[in-house]
Amino acid sequence: MAHTPVNHPLRPIYRALGALSGVYLVVFGVIGLIVTSGDGLFGNGGDRVLGQDTNLFWSIVSLLIGAIVVLGAVVGKNTDVEVDKYFGWGLLVVGSYGLAVSHTDANFLDFNIATVIVTYIVGTVLITVGLYSKVAPASETGAPRQAREAQNA
Repeated sequence: MAHTPVNHPLRPIYRALGALSGVYLVVFGVIGLIVTSGDGLFGNGGDRVLGQDTNLFWSIVSLLIGAIVVLGAVVGKNTDVEVDKYFGWGLLVVGSYGLAVSHTDANFLDFNIATVIVTYIVGTVLITVGLYSKVAPASETGAPRQAREAQNA
């Protein structure tokens, strides 16, 4: 039976990588707020931040997601695992939406392909971090409980 690793030896590196992804989103959001502050919430002015198109709404969303991811990494205690998994999958959904509507009038996030790629990368990193960052007492590590019970029987 498959399970996600618990107490992975590289957990500190994964946790730092998750925090770094959150910091990137915060920096992108802050710079985006500064650059797009006069364009309106859903402006399509072609403003570029760190090589990506953005508008005020996506800058605010990125700032909030990044702050929550960083806060989850600081708190730890498996809070970061859940935060990283859910926001990672959420970013993949947003990236897919951005890819689907990138050249249409429904592109209210003002995504271009570079923004989609970065959103996919950050989402994938967060999912990976969420899968390898879980901690548990030593008694709960190893094979799932059903497999241990079957071996002992």
